[in-house]
Parts: sequence; structure tokens; C-alpha cells
Amino acid sequence: MEYRSIHAMTLASLGWDTFFEESFLPFRNRALKPARVAIQHRNSYVVYSELGELRSEVTGRMEYFASGPSDLPVVGDWVVIAPRQSEGSATIVDLLPRKTKFSRKIAGANHQEQVLASNVDRVFIVSGLDGDFNLRRLERYLVVSAESGAEPVIVLNKADLRHDVQEIRTIMKDVAGPAPILFTSALKGKNLERLLEFLPRGMTGALLGSSGAGKTTIINYLLGSQDRKTQPVREQDSRGRHTTSYRELILLPSGGLLIDTPGLRELQLWGGASGVGETFRDIEELAAQCRFRDCTHRAEPGCAVQEALEAGTLDPGRFASYKKLLKEVAYQNRKHDPAAQRQEKDRIKKIMIAYRRKPKKGRP
Repeated sequence: MEYRSIHAMTLASLGWDTFFEESFLPFRNRALKPARVAIQHRNSYVVYSELGELRSEVTGRMEYFASGPSDLPVVGDWVVIAPRQSEGSATIVDLLPRKTKFSRKIAGANHQEQVLASNVDRVFIVSGLDGDFNLRRLERYLVVSAESGAEPVIVLNKADLRHDVQEIRTIMKDVAGPAPILFTSALKGKNLERLLEFLPRGMTGALLGSSGAGKTTIINYLLGSQDRKTQPVREQDSRGRHTTSYRELILLPSGGLLIDTPGLRELQLWGGASGVGETFRDIEELAAQCRFRDCTHRAEPGCAVQEALEAGTLDPGRFASYKKLLKEVAYQNRKHDPAAQRQEKDRIKKIMIAYRRKPKKGRP
């Protein structure tokens, strides 16, 4: 990647604040410098600092003591470097604490955390208003956003393809909660300037969404160029191929920063109990009105959730999504919580014992 300077790199322009300043205090006066991870490759990084852009690698010590991928730098991280300015390179010797982070369970059978991006102030959840539009997927992204600590902004792209925008706005009211909703057309450049209102100088945003939602076109608009390649979506499902192949921290001409991520085909939750509660605050408030504190919202008398479902004020699909995500969070928690694993094993054991003791049909 060839970096073209948009403005002089200062720590402030890269998102540095008092939180990171205090974290860096132990490293002062040791010929070490702070830098921010801009690109992450398999075994190397590109970092931005007051010295400019530097090729970097982590120390063997950091790799050795890392308990998993989440202990190593990702795009958006602030790191401590030992620069070799004459070579245009540096060694990453430590990782500063993260203010926010987007995590998911790593793809596959391994139960490990994968941090997608860190130190994000605002996340733009991008969904196309074509075949990509899916309320349940948006709820999942909102849970991840709430768990991360970043403020969500929902970007419903390709609004020029729809004639029922007002109806969608009404549907989205319950799903989005307090999150702002922007209707845009990246292809026609409509309403994209609103994104910059959420990204003042030194503030970091991130684009999350599936392939084909229009993230690359949005970035081209914000950069004022067409340097980034885009690809048409498939007609049958409106999904696109991965135009972006790696995560990257982009310096915008306006002074804000934006992390671009490849489209996510899979987004399994990592933790997320508080995120589910925040995203489904309407259901949580209903549950608090149930007669019984441990109400399962199935057939108990005085269940406010069931009453809302019967009255039509609560969407059954939204309630099903809430239950599914809670179940997924509980499963993930059991996987990395030994105490929860033992409790679950005891529960299953009791069920199996009761099943074996149950008289079989035809026997006295």
C-alpha cells in the first residue's frame, strides 16, 4: 500500500486523547513512541505515528506471551514502538489498553475471541435496501456495537431502489432504538455528507456490513476519489464479492478517521449479554413488568411479554431474535466459563436421570 499524505500526522489527528496519554506514561523517556495500527497483515503491520508511516512487526516476547489473537495488535490499536526511522520501520513492543473493541467468536470450531477493530468512537452499520436488507442481521450488528462501547449509526444504503422508505423508517424505529438512521444512495452520492457530521477531526468511525452493501462506494465518496475498486452485486441475492480484503484505518480529508472492514459472512457473538439487553431494551422493559421475576415468557400468568405479543405491539420475529441471541450468548459464556460449564453438565445429567427413571410405555 502506498500512503499518500492528506494532512500532517499528529497524535491528535490520529485520535490520541488523555485516555491513551495516561496509558503511555510508563513508556516515556525510553526512546519509545506511540503509534496507531493502520493495516494488519498476517505477520506484519503498517502503523501511523508522528514519524509518518512505518512498517512494523511485534516482538517475539509479545507473541510468546499472547494467550490468543486478541492479545496482539489489530487495526485501530494504539501501540508502543521502537522506531527505526532511517529504515522506515519499527518494532511493536507493547499494546496500550483499548477504549472500545469489536469482537466476535473466531470462525470455525476454536473458541477464541477475534477482535475486528478497536478504539472506535462510532460504528456505521451499513445495509443495502435491496436483497441485503435483513432486520435480524441489523439487530445482531447492534448487539455487537452495544457490547463494543461505540455509538451506532445505521446507514440504509441504496434508498433510491425503494419507494417505501417511510414504511421502512417506521419498521426501523423499534429495531434502531436511539441510534440515528441515515437513508443514503452511495451510487448517486445522496445524503452521504451526513456521515461526516458524526466524524469530526480526530474521531474514529468503522464501517460494518455484509459484502455488496456499498461500503467501498461510501469510502470513495468520503475520500473524494474513485481509487477503491467496487464490484457489482449478484442479482439473485444482492450479495457482493469481497472488494476489501483487509482492515484498514483511513485518514479522511475532513480530518476524521474511518476503519474499513471486509464484508462479514459470519458474526458469532463473543459475550454480548449487556449488548442484547441494550439492543432489546423494549423487551427488557416489558419483562420487568411480568408478575414473576423468573418468567420464561411462555405460558406464565401475568406475562407482559406474551400480552404484548397477543396485542400485536411486539413483533414475534423481534422476540424470536431476542431469545435466539440470548441463547447464543449463554452458549458462548458456558464455553469459556468453567463454572457455567459444570452447571450445564449437572442440568443435563439431571434430565437424563429423570428420563431413565420414567416408566416406558407398555411396562407396569
